[in-house]
Amino acid sequence: MSATAIGVDVGGTKVNALRLTPEGEVVARVTLPTPEDAEAPVEVLVEAARAVLNEDVVVAGVGAAGLLEVSTGVMRFAPNIAWREAPILDRVRDALGVPTLVDNDCTAAGFGEWRLGAGRGHDDVVYVGVGTGIGGALVMGGRLQRGARGFAGEIGHIIVEPDGPACGCGNRGCWEVVASGHAIMRDGRGALRRHAHSAIAEMADGNPERVTGTLVTDAARSGDPTARGILAEVGHRLGQGIAGLVNVLDPSIVIVGGGVAEAGELVLAPARAAYLACVEGRELRSDVSIVPAALGPDGAAVGAAVLALEELVP
Repeated sequence: MSATAIGVDVGGTKVNALRLTPEGEVVARVTLPTPEDAEAPVEVLVEAARAVLNEDVVVAGVGAAGLLEVSTGVMRFAPNIAWREAPILDRVRDALGVPTLVDNDCTAAGFGEWRLGAGRGHDDVVYVGVGTGIGGALVMGGRLQRGARGFAGEIGHIIVEPDGPACGCGNRGCWEVVASGHAIMRDGRGALRRHAHSAIAEMADGNPERVTGTLVTDAARSGDPTARGILAEVGHRLGQGIAGLVNVLDPSIVIVGGGVAEAGELVLAPARAAYLACVEGRELRSDVSIVPAALGPDGAAVGAAVLALEELVP
């Protein structure tokens, strides 16, 4: 068998580890829940990576949510995981015994989409990862952009609603608190209390704590108007933010990934409409495509592995 690579995605709710070929074919996988304890996510990351490790693996790539300092592999701060100054690179490299690269999870996912997914053929790409929060990746002029410290792409923490809901980063009114999976869950729980006969309330057995973003999406797919309204509002806020990014970065394509993107046109259609209503010079930018990610929930893990192969293998 030819050389393979490990890719691991550490998100706010799960750790997804894959082993794949250089062409992107997944040959092994394991998924574990992300623990809340500050040290435990690194331990679970190592456990998941070891579960897919074999003698064919030549490199490992890790995508982790937060302010990941690429030069050191240290997670300086993560708003949705209890990580502070976590030496991820050293821990994973020592545990696996292969060259290892660690980067932000959305940077990895965006790279994967650019190389193998919806961004192929484009030199100027914005990736918007919409899950528990919102992250991003930027490809400008055919080059992945990491910024001075490796923190580029933290688009979810642009403040769009001063004095709005609290964000895990410590601020209030960040884009991700009004246009992410967390926003869908929060609004779904509020809707359950106001609309006791909605599909959301029925599917959650009347218990707000059982309402998740996935449940709201399922209710919307069933035709529930309350759930559809929640997704439409999140899509609208998403499109407003995308318009701002397009104004600043002028990409040819915007790729929307993450768990929320799995709602498809229930979110993307209102996002496109809001984008066109808000973007500067809409008649000059109407050809900017806003499309779903092609690699699905494996995007960050696949991207991390492909990125490791490209940057660590001579």
